[in-house]
This record gives sequence, structure tokens and C-alpha cells, in this order.
Amino acid sequence: MTPTNPPARFGRIMIATLSLGVLVACDEPLDFDLRGPEGGFNTREAARNATVDRPEPDARGVISYPNYQVAVARRGDTVAEVALRVGLPADELARFNGIAVDVPLRQDEIIALPRRVSEPTGAIGAPSSVDVSTLASSAIDRAEPTPAAPRVATTALPETGQEPIRHQVERGETAFTIARLYGVPVKSLAEWNGLNTDFAVREGQYLLIPVARVAPPSNTTPLPGTGSDTPTPPSATKPLPADDTASAAAAAAAATTESVADVGETSPSKSNAAMQVPVQGSIIRGYSKGRNDGIDIKAAPGTPVNAAASGTVAAITKSAEGVPIIVVRHPDNLLTVYANVAGVKVTKGDAVKRGEAIAQLRDSADQAFVHFEVRDGFDSVDPSNYLP
Repeated sequence: MTPTNPPARFGRIMIATLSLGVLVACDEPLDFDLRGPEGGFNTREAARNATVDRPEPDARGVISYPNYQVAVARRGDTVAEVALRVGLPADELARFNGIAVDVPLRQDEIIALPRRVSEPTGAIGAPSSVDVSTLASSAIDRAEPTPAAPRVATTALPETGQEPIRHQVERGETAFTIARLYGVPVKSLAEWNGLNTDFAVREGQYLLIPVARVAPPSNTTPLPGTGSDTPTPPSATKPLPADDTASAAAAAAAATTESVADVGETSPSKSNAAMQVPVQGSIIRGYSKGRNDGIDIKAAPGTPVNAAASGTVAAITKSAEGVPIIVVRHPDNLLTVYANVAGVKVTKGDAVKRGEAIAQLRDSADQAFVHFEVRDGFDSVDPSNYLP
């Protein structure tokens, strides 16, 4: 019997193995750096799941978002101590978070606040001690959305803004299952919420879901030179127009002669503006998304505050200081907010007409301004886009 040639046999085995590997990987792009189609050192998933750092709390440990607030525990804190620091009843805070009043908390553990507490003085630079922008957002959150375009729950969807989703832990959930649900690294989830090394969570606990740093990269990258066509020059498809410079100059001169500006004339306002200014006064603070979600208009104390457009009163609420906030719903899923007012003349559910007085400015001279917001759904937009 002729002995088998070991080197030849080994070579055949290697060729068969390599061929099988090529067939298995044929549905993936070739990776010439030998790390494989899904190599162990691939960083795509890490880049996809990168998150921003959690915002720093204020001096009391409070982080404020438009729709809720949380408190960050310090080393050695209990729920009672956190409640004392933020100004809430300890039993209410403990009950809301599903934890006993005297249980020691971990450093950086998140405690959800059942209702809003006062904002830090000057947090958004408003010319008063009342954070009317945040209070207005709270009032909007209480208002029912337009029936034609109901608000969609975002429990399992990522937020589009910087406000993170607030998830309440249910029985059977773990930090790992919650991280997978929202597509975030469990390490980031632990850092944001002060979890311990074994990532333990408890039923009823509120967790902040980390906000993504960047949008996930596309699965396909367009080749260089693709994506948009170079526009064809007009002269390549049709001849250039005849030169009629003299006629154009004569027409321009005639138009200038006919419409001579009157220096003393006031420019007419837009007659087709979607809304009117709620108070005739001076704007003391402009719109800045995320910092001041509306405009502040100052006038004499007691000046009427009028509805900017026709609609239905969706909500009337008050701040902790008793300052009213009115939310009016309009067609096309628009909302207007009138905060820092007094003498409310309407009730929830009332139909109001454009220009109808719904309140008045406060009696104090330094507080005689209205904070006015326009919301497209629940997102703030620049009111100047709707005003004359």
C-alpha cells in the first residue's frame, strides 16, 4: 500500500477549509485587514451606542428637564435628607420611588421628584424669580393634545431632544434588559443612575436612559462622487435671453418714481399673520430654544392679555407662587402659552376668539410682562414666525 503523503493531505485540508470560509463570508464585504466581516476589534457598535455625559445637578442636587425633575443623591444620603434638601415631604418622595424613607442611597443614585420644585434663581435668566418657561412646559404637559394628532407615547423610542426618557423598573426587569430595550450600553445606564457594580435595580425605581451622542451611522456609505448630479448650465439647453438692459433700467426708474418712501409713515403690519401679539408692549426677552422657549412682552400693569389666535382653552394651572398659566389649543396641532399673568377671564374648555381678552398683566411693575410661547405639538417654535 502506498503511504499517504502527509504534506499533500494537509494542503488539501487547508484548501477545503479556506474554500468553506470564503463561501460562508460571501454575503459580507471583504475585510482585507484580516479582522473578518464582523471582527472582534470592530468598533462600529461602540460608536453607534456612544452617549453623552449626564448633566450636572444644581446646588441642591436637582436636574431639571421640561417635563420632569430628578434629584441626585450624595454620599450617605437617605430619602428623607434628599426630600429636605429639595423641599418635598419625605413620605411622598419615598412612596413615588418605591423605597423606604430611611434607606441609605448610593452616591449619584437618581431619585425622581413627584412634582416640580422651584428652579434655581436665574436658571434661565428670566427677569423674575418665577421660571415661567419651565412652568409653561409643565402646563403644556397637562394639556390634552389635539384630537386629530394625539401625542404618541415614547416609552420604547429614543427622545429627539436632550431630555432623556425616564423609565420605571417593572418586576423582572434588569439593567441589562433595560439597556437592550433602549439600545444603550449598560455601563452608561449605570453611570447615569449611580448603579452599583452588580447593576442591581429595584421594582418601581426610576432610571434615566442615557442620551445618544450621535445618530447611528448608516449601513451603507455612498461612493465618492455619488449622491447628487451636477446641474446643467442653462446655456447648454437654451439660448441666453436677449439683452434688454435699456428697457429694464427704464422700468426700474419708473417704479422708483411712483413709490417714493414717506419717512413719517409707519410700515404696515402683515395682514395675513397667523397670530396677533397678545400684548401691545416691548419685547424684553427674545426666543432661544432650550433657554427661553418663548418671548417676554412687557407693558403697563393691568394691560389686557389677548388670545393670539382663535382656539380652545386646554389647560389653566398655577405656579407654586400662585401665578396663573393659560394654554390654548389651535388647529393644526398648535398650542399657545400665556404665563406670568393675572385676572384670568376664561376657564378650561372655553372657546376663545383671536384678540379676546383672556387675562391681564400683573399689578407689580417689575412683573408686568407675559411669557408667550407657541408650540407645534409639544415642541417650542419661534413665535415671530406666526406674529406680524
